[in-house]
Amino acid sequence: MGLLAVARGFGEGGAFRMGKQPITIVWMLPLPLRGRNLGVWGVMIDEVLPLPAVVLVRPQLGMNIGMVARAMGNFGLDELRLVSPRDGWPNPDAGPPAAGADWVLERAVVVESVAEGLADCHLLFATTMRPRELQVPVVTPREAARMMRDAAADGLKSGILFGPERSGLTADDLAAVGTIITCPVNPDFGSLNLAQAVLLVAHEWFQAEEQPMRAAPDRVPASHAELAGLIAFMEDALEEAGFFHVPDRSPATRRALASMLARPGWTAQEVRTMRGVVRALAEERKRRK
Repeated sequence: MGLLAVARGFGEGGAFRMGKQPITIVWMLPLPLRGRNLGVWGVMIDEVLPLPAVVLVRPQLGMNIGMVARAMGNFGLDELRLVSPRDGWPNPDAGPPAAGADWVLERAVVVESVAEGLADCHLLFATTMRPRELQVPVVTPREAARMMRDAAADGLKSGILFGPERSGLTADDLAAVGTIITCPVNPDFGSLNLAQAVLLVAHEWFQAEEQPMRAAPDRVPASHAELAGLIAFMEDALEEAGFFHVPDRSPATRRALASMLARPGWTAQEVRTMRGVVRALAEERKRRK
């Protein structure tokens, strides 16, 4: 795990003194931790890596959001996004279970949709049992943490979806996700609550060792906002062309299209090129009419 040296002074003049000579005391702290008070020393650490965003989709109970914040705070994550929380936000029930992780709750952002919650993310994960119709890679939290660390080393942000307490994520929620995270548990009893799922993933992120510095990648993945724009643009063009002519199959077809286009690997330039292709085909169709 990477280390960050942090100086801390004591006594007169902000330094510990032995005789007349000031001595600077340095601690080595694990990365990535940023922008908050760490324990009794009050050390503030600047941002080091783009940390993964924890995205709770339609969370129901404030106390569960508080327990999620506590899990995040323990393992150095502080970017919490809430998609349409059932009881609104802020929620006073979240404070006590957070057990002091107030900075996570204070930074929490409410968004209206999964797409908005993931807009600035380049790698998209979801913790769920994979639906049969969704053909995407499935990894453990440890494997996902390695992928997120590699992305962060290149300056790319990851987003992790966690579903509602009772029902979990829907097929529509998962349509744009590139990778599913499944926690290995007892096959005879697999029952994790929301905060436990967040804790497992956050712990693996925190434990994952950073790899040596690498050269910048030749291919920088497009953000989810860019991919979502391409998907919406293509759906509109296909709708106008009569592609979705069987109403009963339309939702499944749209999900399949979104899943296909959201697979990891598209660059921003490729997204723009594909939009140009679709636009040209649509305009040609209009001219022929």
